[in-house]
Amino acid sequence: MAGLSKLFAVAFAAGFLLCTGAQAAEPEALLVIKNHRFEPAELKVPAGQRIKLIVHNQDSTPEEFESHSLNREKVIPGGSKVSIFIGPLTRGRYEFYGEYNEATAKGVVVAE
Repeated sequence: MAGLSKLFAVAFAAGFLLCTGAQAAEPEALLVIKNHRFEPAELKVPAGQRIKLIVHNQDSTPEEFESHSLNREKVIPGGSKVSIFIGPLTRGRYEFYGEYNEATAKGVVVAE
């Protein structure tokens, strides 16, 4: 009987891993920092879904992604990438900026 319990536990664990692994990953969106600007300056994402925002800082200096409307802030070292999860968002516009270069590093996430 102990062997049957072990077999059941292994089958349950395998089924659980298959089910969780089969779930769809969040949609991804790429945002690049280059010459102290965000590209694209307007990033369109689907409303009602959690988004994995990948921010790639191609400048040699750090920048801070800051957004009060998204309730996010994250420092991105020069030459590196970070992931920032946002949403699910209702339809609308969500402004963001680079705290270290506010005059040039500006953008908006548009959920539609």
